[in-house]
Amino acid sequence: MKSSYTNLIEQTFEFPTLEFNVQNDQLQFNNVPLMDIIKQYGTPLKITYLPKIGEHITNAKQFFKNAFKRHNYKGSYTYCYCTKSSHFSFILEEALKHNIHIETSSAYDIPILKNLYKKGKISKSTYIICNGYKLPQYQQQIVELLNEGFNVMPVLDNLREIDYYLENATVPESVNLAIRIATDEEPNFAFYTSRLGVRYSDINSLYKDKIEPNPRFKLKMLHFFINTGMKDTAYYWSELTRFMFKYCELKKICPDLDSIDIGGGLPIQTSLQFNYDYQQMIDEIVENIQWICNKNNVPVPHIFTEFGSYTVGESGAVVYKVIDQKLQNDKEMWYMIDGSFITHLPDSWGMNQKYIMLAVNNWDNQYQKVNIGGLTCDSQDFYNTEAHSADLYLPIFELGEEDQYVGFFHTGAYQESLGGYGGIQHCLIPAAQHVLVDRDENGNIVTKLFANHQESQSMLQILGYDETENTNGVSHENGHYGIDLETIEELAHS
Repeated sequence: MKSSYTNLIEQTFEFPTLEFNVQNDQLQFNNVPLMDIIKQYGTPLKITYLPKIGEHITNAKQFFKNAFKRHNYKGSYTYCYCTKSSHFSFILEEALKHNIHIETSSAYDIPILKNLYKKGKISKSTYIICNGYKLPQYQQQIVELLNEGFNVMPVLDNLREIDYYLENATVPESVNLAIRIATDEEPNFAFYTSRLGVRYSDINSLYKDKIEPNPRFKLKMLHFFINTGMKDTAYYWSELTRFMFKYCELKKICPDLDSIDIGGGLPIQTSLQFNYDYQQMIDEIVENIQWICNKNNVPVPHIFTEFGSYTVGESGAVVYKVIDQKLQNDKEMWYMIDGSFITHLPDSWGMNQKYIMLAVNNWDNQYQKVNIGGLTCDSQDFYNTEAHSADLYLPIFELGEEDQYVGFFHTGAYQESLGGYGGIQHCLIPAAQHVLVDRDENGNIVTKLFANHQESQSMLQILGYDETENTNGVSHENGHYGIDLETIEELAHS
């Protein structure tokens, strides 16, 4: 007798039953019966499981708390959320329930922060770490927040940025500044972050020439980030060590300096073979920071992080229905889905991001190796063994006799911002509907439709075929929103 899909998964992987389990031939995600959600809302469907966000924030705080206790580390830890991972209101409002702070990347983050402040979701004491290369509008809005008494810390990304703050910040209290240090790239790394930040040789002169002579401005933090993330590699440790020696050197001439921001980079689970010891990695980071400070006879710094993907990535899932089976070239079995990877999971084709892929139902069926094809005519709209972390298998099913659904998991970070949420996608494949899943005070599952399937009218309007005027520059089509830049600027200054 041939094995079922259940046998395949159990024999091939260490199946993480705390997050995934199978009941009555059907997959559950965080104990949420996915087939119930599908029956209620249909597919293609994006799902956000909100409790996962708080779980990850709590875990990260505990990892640092444990490491501080183990090494008798005297500094404090501050968890910031990197908003560019997902700007949605339900993400930020859920994350802010867990006593976190904010890291921004552009001028258009600021209206979001003002909205959150009006709602009482953040206070003026909330840290706002302003990163990125800053155009004049971003600098202007940072100064407005400073002058209004918000706890803003601009992270200087070049030697000229500080000039605007020196000229325009009128707040009587001192203004705290940070400097981002430019790191070297990992050998053969294709994504260049060395363009960001101030080079090591300019750090001291930037402080001595422009910050120290101005008593209202204090250099409080050095910022460090490498795009490969927090990995146990020679590259990571060498860059962190170099950064910490610079911190110690600068601390000796800058008594106000007392904090470091080590960026983000905690990985999320992208396959069932995932093996990463979070506690051990953070223990080693804390131990290295403390060792270097002790060696240089300087106090250990307070530690900030800005976790984005780690905060929201594992909360997300995308579910499709298999709408056709095609045996191509007499050997390749294609399962065609009712959506598009280019529209709904742009990371999977644009950056070769891997995801956990599992059948949602028919787990007792036999299985076969497949390729999964999206709806567009683009050659990149597929997901197969090469795109995945292992061979791709799904249950065999009788088309027309039974339905087959497939889920991609841990998709909660970056997809909407990279794909252009509610806008124009390749072949005009519409954005999927989006459902929020939460639990009430008794632990019962509750769902809420955040957005319906995108409809043609919103596309016609964007493309200029529908000239219907929008009130205040905002259009709302079945849950999908579009807002013009002029309106955002007006909101920012209101």
